[in-house]
Amino acid sequence: MYTELSKALEGECLSDAVSTGLYATDASVYQVIPRAVVIPKQAEDISRVFDFASKHGMAVLPRGAGTSQNGQTVNDAIVLDNSRYFNQLLELDVEDRRCVVQPGMVLDNLNRLLKPHGLWFPVDVSTASRATIGGMAGNNSCGQRSIVYGTMRDNVASINAMGVDGRERHFGCWQSNGESATKAAMQAASVATGNQATSAVDLPEPEFVDALVAMADSKRNEIQTRFPRVLRRVGGYNIDALLPAAADQSINLSHLLVGSEGTLGVSTAIELKLAPLPGQRVLGVCHFPTFYQAMDAAQHLVALGPSAVELVDSTMISLAMDIDAYRSTCKEFVRGEPAALLLVEFASASADENLGKLRELEECMGDLGFSWQGKAKQWGGVVAVESAQLQAAIGEVRKSGLNIMMSMKTEGKPVSFVEDCAVELVDLAEYTQALTEVFEKHGTRGTWYAHASVGCLHVRPVLNLKLDKDLAAMRSIAKEAFELVRHYKGSHSGEHGDGISRSEFHTTMFGEQLVSAFETVKHHFDPDNRLNPRRIVNAPRMNERSLLRFHQHYKTASVDTQ
Repeated sequence: MYTELSKALEGECLSDAVSTGLYATDASVYQVIPRAVVIPKQAEDISRVFDFASKHGMAVLPRGAGTSQNGQTVNDAIVLDNSRYFNQLLELDVEDRRCVVQPGMVLDNLNRLLKPHGLWFPVDVSTASRATIGGMAGNNSCGQRSIVYGTMRDNVASINAMGVDGRERHFGCWQSNGESATKAAMQAASVATGNQATSAVDLPEPEFVDALVAMADSKRNEIQTRFPRVLRRVGGYNIDALLPAAADQSINLSHLLVGSEGTLGVSTAIELKLAPLPGQRVLGVCHFPTFYQAMDAAQHLVALGPSAVELVDSTMISLAMDIDAYRSTCKEFVRGEPAALLLVEFASASADENLGKLRELEECMGDLGFSWQGKAKQWGGVVAVESAQLQAAIGEVRKSGLNIMMSMKTEGKPVSFVEDCAVELVDLAEYTQALTEVFEKHGTRGTWYAHASVGCLHVRPVLNLKLDKDLAAMRSIAKEAFELVRHYKGSHSGEHGDGISRSEFHTTMFGEQLVSAFETVKHHFDPDNRLNPRRIVNAPRMNERSLLRFHQHYKTASVDTQ
């Protein structure tokens, strides 16, 4: 069957068992064998995939590097892998700090191209060596310095995307009267989608946009009431982007596509906002005697204006100490036996200002009652790290948090499904304490690390999903965790998106009216439900065993070794 498709492509079509097996998983616990894998070389290849999928009644799934942790990039579909060929820097405007890239561009590769110009793309996710810009836009990625630079949504200016009809459209600024915001939008619509510029990119039809804006306006009260007011909110569709906020009544349509997880369109070119490279950095490693105290202190440390505040808990420290590659680094910045560390980074304009910030940090820790001479709950302090080399080594330990956690030598492993819920900093200590009690109620514990600066922590309960009891516990923990998040007016998805594990809980988070609005958006863009179906809307149960890597019931077998 796929010979027909292969012959129509400039790129490649893979349908053998090995290739489809490689694309059946991502960084989540889910596994779904795709129909085939297409590696496009140009936008026309994507259009031909849509034609083929429509003819044969198949779905299409655009995929980045497969770093998604909730099952966004696995589905019964033809997978599009843009990372091999469709990965070029198309335009760079150094003066205006803008660039346009194809979706398969890897973040580290982009930043290498930008560095000679004194620029970088600052959504610095820990998977930067492999994460693609298209995947980051589809997931609304954030990174450890979002407290300064914001999320992917804040840093995307426009997107060229192909719909299921095979036409490319430019999604950018739009006036509320249904006309393009500026002549520049028309020019941007002809952004290159290959090595040469093309004028084959259209603007969305005014009636298409008008219908979306009218729908959002009809849900204005629900949006203003139910959408969490935290920086880290990436769940559902960003229909709040359809409500004009500026005095000129413009909206940015690309912000509706950001975070849509490949369910509304396939990006072909993405315009990004860039930032100047930061200057020198310093790091203060704050030690705490209890996890609760670390979480409670975060709100006070953030008031000092850091560029990042990252959490490392005692489990991660212990596991890292057992790994040869990280042991010597840990010994340089860990003092005593802390229950938790907060890595507080400053990137001020000068070295003197950075040193002043470190002094303020030490004073703040003292004001909170911590000292190296203190006992029990008064023990703690700051290890100052001025060396760029040691900062980089510590950064590698933090970026490797997931791998370190997965080195746990037990049948149960830390599982991602309530991983990145986000709450206000003032509620962080109480929320994490209550979530710990949920874990204990279900006979497990959590591992913690990541972005304390924005109230978004990567917490993973330890479960063995080969066991039915742990599979049931997974769902129960999710329901209770998301109710907690609602109680604290936070977001049940603060960085890693919806996929399979979060989508079914949107009614809990947003209410029935907004879920209905999400379904309207999906139908508006994808009436035949061909783009990554059953994600964000009409989702399956998150613990449906047929979707997991562990499909079968496991039994202990006796093996004759003689």
